[in-house]
Amino acid sequence: MNNAKFLEVNPVLPVKNVSKAIEYYVNKLGFRLRFTNTPNEPRYAGIERGGVRLHLQWHDASEFEEAGDVALRRVDTVSLRFVIDDADILFEEYKDKDVFHSRTDILDTAWGTREFAFYDLDGNGLFFYHNL
Repeated sequence: MNNAKFLEVNPVLPVKNVSKAIEYYVNKLGFRLRFTNTPNEPRYAGIERGGVRLHLQWHDASEFEEAGDVALRRVDTVSLRFVIDDADILFEEYKDKDVFHSRTDILDTAWGTREFAFYDLDGNGLFFYHNL
């Protein structure tokens, strides 16, 4: 029996402004732009760092809002866990990029990783870790 091989996954992150998200991921997090669906006011883009590829997809800001009833929210943010070779080195790279929130710290976890995390401009969780 032949089985299809999974080769990679390209998560699609919901964003309110694709141009601002590109600027954030490229200028602050060290990704490079691979493509946009249009050069002016893109609504879809692909970015990459190393072998990690992410897609950014525009959603109206109102789709992120909760109106007292979670069912009214049409876009859910996501959390991504990036496996990297050295969390300490990346933490140092990002610490002066104004991306951390007040509780961002690097730590060793009970489940055997060294990691840190923060949210992007649209509330998507970004976790970076290596196994201990």
